[in-house]
Amino acid sequence: MSQSFIFDMDGTLFQTDKILELSLNDTFDYLRSLNEWNTVTPIDTYREIMGVPLPKVWEALLPNHSNEIREKTDAYFLQRLVENIKSGKGALYPDVKEVFSYLKENNCSIYIASNGLTEYLKAIVTYYNLDTWVIETFSIQHIETLDKSDLVKSIKKKYSIKNGAVIGDRLSDINAAKENDLVAIGCNFDFARDDELSQADLVIDDLLELKELLPKIGE
Repeated sequence: MSQSFIFDMDGTLFQTDKILELSLNDTFDYLRSLNEWNTVTPIDTYREIMGVPLPKVWEALLPNHSNEIREKTDAYFLQRLVENIKSGKGALYPDVKEVFSYLKENNCSIYIASNGLTEYLKAIVTYYNLDTWVIETFSIQHIETLDKSDLVKSIKKKYSIKNGAVIGDRLSDINAAKENDLVAIGCNFDFARDDELSQADLVIDDLLELKELLPKIGE
């Protein structure tokens, strides 16, 4: 029986941490140049909410700013992220390509479902040639509700997925799996939280563990 694997991007496949602080500092320097910010960059606050859609990020980081400023900030942040990816300052997690190759060799289908925006995801997929293994990459940007569960539901429907798993590091990934009758695999990586991982069906500390879990997921 063929299986489908839907991977989160940030904190699961891509080590967002490597460009996060850099891009966020660039962005808040931009806000300072506009006299819209006069204190330290709120990196710790962003880490706490990592994984939510960007519009909600700016509501949290810029609660007293207008929507216009938030939109300008969002656009600038995206620009800095993409430029940092294209200049090679980011990195995939170890063994991503090895695991993808293994899954493909075992007739598994691979998709990406992310809260990241389309342009950002395209930069990562293109730079690391992930299209070699990934059938399609989906952004939350195309789901009106901005809900990860709805995004996974749309993938299931488009590709008639019956069996498989959602692999991610945050509760939104775990909920997306469970609400769509898929196995929830939690990644105990950089942004993961113990209280969220406890709700996953399986937890891994390294993507290579997916090789050993493949038979179990198919049961």
